[in-house]
Amino acid sequence: MKRRDFIKVGSILTVPVFFNGFGLKVFANKPVPSINEYNDKILILIQMDGGNDTLNTVIPLDQYSNLSKVRANIMIPENKVLKVTDKTGFHPAMTGLRSMMDESKLNIVRAAGYPNQNRSHFRSTDIWMSGSAANVQKTTGWMGSYFSQEHSDYPTGYPNSDINYPFAITIGSTASNTCQGELGNYSIAVSDATQAGELFEGEWEKLPDNCFGHQLSYVRETIRQSNAYSDIVSEAYNKGNNLSTKYPEDNKLAKSLKDVAKMISGGLKTKVYIVRLGGFDTHSGQVDTTDVTKGKHAELLKTLSDAIEAFQDDLNLLDIEERVVGMTFSEFGRRIKSNASFGTDHGSAVDMFVFGKCINAGFTGENPKISDNVDKKEAVAMQTDYRDVYGSLLVDWFEASEDDVKSFLYEDFKKLPIISSCSPSSNETVITDNFDVIISPNPVSGRATISFTSRGEQIKVSVINELGSEIKQINNKVFENGRQEIIFDAGSLSSGIYFINIASKNMFVSKKLVKI
Repeated sequence: MKRRDFIKVGSILTVPVFFNGFGLKVFANKPVPSINEYNDKILILIQMDGGNDTLNTVIPLDQYSNLSKVRANIMIPENKVLKVTDKTGFHPAMTGLRSMMDESKLNIVRAAGYPNQNRSHFRSTDIWMSGSAANVQKTTGWMGSYFSQEHSDYPTGYPNSDINYPFAITIGSTASNTCQGELGNYSIAVSDATQAGELFEGEWEKLPDNCFGHQLSYVRETIRQSNAYSDIVSEAYNKGNNLSTKYPEDNKLAKSLKDVAKMISGGLKTKVYIVRLGGFDTHSGQVDTTDVTKGKHAELLKTLSDAIEAFQDDLNLLDIEERVVGMTFSEFGRRIKSNASFGTDHGSAVDMFVFGKCINAGFTGENPKISDNVDKKEAVAMQTDYRDVYGSLLVDWFEASEDDVKSFLYEDFKKLPIISSCSPSSNETVITDNFDVIISPNPVSGRATISFTSRGEQIKVSVINELGSEIKQINNKVFENGRQEIIFDAGSLSSGIYFINIASKNMFVSKKLVKI
């Protein structure tokens, strides 16, 4: 799917509006394309706020000797490291991500960053969110810049009656700047997905033609837009499901990702979700002074690892994991040398985790090289430009063109082999079409006749929604040889796109059904 089709799915405008029990900023959208044009891929962005210590997260065992000399007070004992390869291991708290590596669902991009690293939290965060170079000031986010390629007039005319779901959601009270556009933010902020509240729009019949009236009109329009979207988000959440039992309690990131999985499974077509885990600014107390495998950093890595593992398990059980890829980012790594406060100071490059079923598992890049003469301010050097990771996801996951990515991200973009191919989950998919299936009428408002050819075998006929979930089993029995007909009452289905799946032991076909 090209960028034009991808963008048609929706957009969002951020303004300071807060729902009662349902924290939202503002929304907008464009007409939804047909199912054949619609790319149902979803991207999860996890911000590790504060600057993560890469060297105690993904540990370069082949550099262990020199590394332990300059961070002896925080270095994980070699026999405690979760070995991944002979050269590399994980922090012992990261058992969940270690399991995902075994399942080929994790790619680690080594030492991502940008030239002339800025070690300020605020400036470096701006750079990572905007997709800019260190010497460039941008007011748009990298995803917002992408969306704006086709929506330069946004937010005029948003929302409309053709689509009513937000394009991006930030879990929290503030919309992420990654989706900031020229005139508004393409994300909304959702603080509580369990319920929606409706804001009062005011009772003025005619507003004064002055500055006050114009500002009040804008606020009323903002409230109207917010009210238009609140119900659809909470409705999807309430319809959704979670199947994994791995979600840990007292894990805020896990709770956020659990909500995301539930919204996706409930049918919400939002494309991008942003969640945040703070606390990585570990200048002091990064480790427990009596046990370096414990402490603040270990707790954060366990929170991250357990949450991602549970989320991926949920996607698998919900049968939607081929639609979702996730990525972590942090504004910088930490310095190679530890400090006297059992912590680390602001550094440069940082590892990024890309996770999901549809990725090339393993490592992109090599272990950082640690010399035997490390300077006090020295940090992990950049191997990979972080914008190459962003652009690779846009090209290989959302099917953007490389030329477009170069135009709004950076000219020297180089695509990385992070994403692997996955079979489509929402478009019509035919593995073997020997049943000669005909559905009539189609589109349908009431009853439809499903006819197919049987070879005298057990055949299951079921209704599947766009997310790939079975919502109704029509029949599952041994049919006689010859042409068969089944009457299906679609009257109870909501309007939308469905699929009639017909499967036997050796054959499978999926036919699209449009309910009107």
